[in-house]
Amino acid sequence: MPGTLSLRPRSLNAAVDSLGRARPNQFFNLPAVPVTRRVYSLITDFVNPDRIPTMATVTISKLEKTYAEAKGAGIKVVHGIDLEIKDREFMVLVGPSGCGKSTTLRMIAGLEEITSGTISIDDTVVNNVLPKDRDIAMVFQNYALYPHMSVYENMAFGLKLRKFPKAEIDQRVREASAMLGLDPYLDRKPKALSGGQRQRVAVGRAIVRKPKVFLFDEPLSNLDAKMRVSTRTEISKLHARLGATMIYVTHDQVEAMTMGDRICVMKDGRIMQVATPLELYNKPENIFVAGFIGSPPMNLFKGTLQKAAAGSLLEFVETNDKAAPLRVTLAAALSAKGAAYVGKPIIFGIRPEDVQDTAGLTASNPAHTVDVKVEVSEPMGAETYLYLSTGVTSFIARVRPTDRFEVGQMVKVTIKIEAAHLFDPTSELVLK
Repeated sequence: MPGTLSLRPRSLNAAVDSLGRARPNQFFNLPAVPVTRRVYSLITDFVNPDRIPTMATVTISKLEKTYAEAKGAGIKVVHGIDLEIKDREFMVLVGPSGCGKSTTLRMIAGLEEITSGTISIDDTVVNNVLPKDRDIAMVFQNYALYPHMSVYENMAFGLKLRKFPKAEIDQRVREASAMLGLDPYLDRKPKALSGGQRQRVAVGRAIVRKPKVFLFDEPLSNLDAKMRVSTRTEISKLHARLGATMIYVTHDQVEAMTMGDRICVMKDGRIMQVATPLELYNKPENIFVAGFIGSPPMNLFKGTLQKAAAGSLLEFVETNDKAAPLRVTLAAALSAKGAAYVGKPIIFGIRPEDVQDTAGLTASNPAHTVDVKVEVSEPMGAETYLYLSTGVTSFIARVRPTDRFEVGQMVKVTIKIEAAHLFDPTSELVLK
């Protein structure tokens, strides 16, 4: 056939397994099939290891970490966690200081000894594998650049230690440099770079390794607010371009929400919930996730459930001995979830954007409207954060930027009741 090449097929798995090791004409001894030159090009691009990242799934099973003490059983900081990071996924570990997220990342990297449990990369348990042999690359919080080396030398150093050919080192460094916009700075020392540029060099040093897994340990915490926003965008773009598996640790829930494919929320060495950003925001499984995810966080009110005056609906009544309590009638679905809690303590949750200024609504339901006092008004430009009080509970509403409020002013707000949540105060789990 004119304009075609004769190509012997092989399985996709075989193509992946032999990335860079077989030429296109070194296929299995199967009948040849005609392939256009364009398809031939696509196939050779596919088997090029520079185009397709190595596949990597990270599986954590019953992982524990205990620091020994001279006296006593030691301090357990990670409590038997289970987590699977999918191939090419951007997984964020988020939580307050001391929750065990960085310790978990360091155990994946091999920098912390595992007390019990297993860590597997591509179904291979790596508990006893040295960090240098795990095929991972880590970006540290403090950059960890060599001050006496140039940007080029910092990025190339790891490859030189592994005895890579000079030509390949140069190719990898310049590819990563172009990707990160570091070409003008290759001859500079780290002291001549800004914080954001130093962090890009640290990321570039990881990229040239072409690892199975990238690990980021709070890489933006040393940057100013504006630089954090731009750098997190660059890391997200980098993930989309490389298609690599990335595990990212942060205490900043805004970073987690904007960057992660999925987020693992941790507290006191335990996993609270693993889900997509929107699922965490809209369907928190417990009080901790509800209060940690979101900026500002979810408003939480302590109270009880009572039967409403008419019908089968329930009413939430705030526990308040200082002023008129917040009272709202629940929607039918939420009433059904709380049916077993009538007369019992309950926690009512509502997001700030679901607390609306009644004056700005075309219609409002009196059963969902309450009178509260303004404590602080914070104009943010695109919106205003209104800090309100029922007398015992302070909470936040996100209202229109054109509205003006005075401290001490009494205002009416309407609760978007279909967006509310109920939590058991003992287990702290959401009612389902």
